[in-house]
Amino acid sequence: MQTKSFPNLNPIRRIYIDPAVEHMPQTLEILQNFDDVPQKVCPTDQVFEIINQSSDPIQTGKEVLLLTANKGRFIRGCPGTRHYECCRYVILHVGTYCPMDCAYCILQTFFHPPVLQYFVNHEDMLAELDHFLETTSQRRIGTGEYTDSLIWSHWTTLVANLVQRFGRQSQVALELKTKTNLVKNLENLAHNRKTILAWSLNTESVIRENEVGTASLKERLDAALSCQQWGYPLAFHFDPIIIADGIEDEYLAVIRELFDRIDPDNIVWISLGSLRCMPPLKAIIHRRFPQSRIMYGEFISGLDNKLRYFKPLRINIYRQIISGIRKMAPQVPLYFCMESGDVWEQTMGFRPDAKGGLANLLDGSAIKQCNLNSS
Repeated sequence: MQTKSFPNLNPIRRIYIDPAVEHMPQTLEILQNFDDVPQKVCPTDQVFEIINQSSDPIQTGKEVLLLTANKGRFIRGCPGTRHYECCRYVILHVGTYCPMDCAYCILQTFFHPPVLQYFVNHEDMLAELDHFLETTSQRRIGTGEYTDSLIWSHWTTLVANLVQRFGRQSQVALELKTKTNLVKNLENLAHNRKTILAWSLNTESVIRENEVGTASLKERLDAALSCQQWGYPLAFHFDPIIIADGIEDEYLAVIRELFDRIDPDNIVWISLGSLRCMPPLKAIIHRRFPQSRIMYGEFISGLDNKLRYFKPLRINIYRQIISGIRKMAPQVPLYFCMESGDVWEQTMGFRPDAKGGLANLLDGSAIKQCNLNSS
């Protein structure tokens, strides 16, 4: 497996190994792919201190790989917020952070410091996962909340093992969210349509200015087409949607390109979400991404204290994107990530609670597309 580095991403310049995991099988597996990268056994708290003392901890954290154990729960609910409609997503917490560099990434302020961590205590993870699959009534779980799901497929067998593990059951669908095109290792796996491959999509201008080191739009759609040909169900996330002069036409062009390549009958869902962030991220974006114009929009403080576009602006662009999708794929389920019922009603024509709630709508699509048990 040629996995030490790959195009576009920040290179791994140093690896730290928590003493508690030095001899674990997954530690040895990943180290084989970094044989010429400096490695050091070092307690986790010392690694955090080293990164914090660097001139740019956010950048340094992308170039350091920390192999450690997850001492908490591997399976947890999405943090969400009580003020906006939540889909009750379940997270499989396999690692943190990302070697790609998106200007708007919340992880720049979420972790202190942000550092690329890979949890190697897989026996604990799999035991917790097996119990979850045997006892849960949930239908959806994903690894892409605190990291990109597919970066690990390039360095380890984790993703392939998860795909095949989910392929042996019929209760829950696994969603793998990514901005990469790292799908080569997903071919010929016994997925049985229990894994959804999902891509974050944006306009070429947004990708160019704000998603440094990610795959291009064409590369993402090429990868999605390959996964479709291998029998995987797909999902797409227009999130964050950026509002700027004339950008509506750019989003409509992305939609046309999407459906020129992808069969809408194979899409489990498409989500929409406009740019939102906690106020401290604004200064980070200005400092680290001086070319980015995303924070020059018309923002207000939302009910969750995040900076959000003024509601009429959000509604306007949502209507245009939804109309564009509906013209080409009227049956594809659409949903908002963290929007109010009022926005739903003014753009989708209904509130989720009128149809049993957002989680129920998404579960139904997963059951249908992923051939899950219906009870």
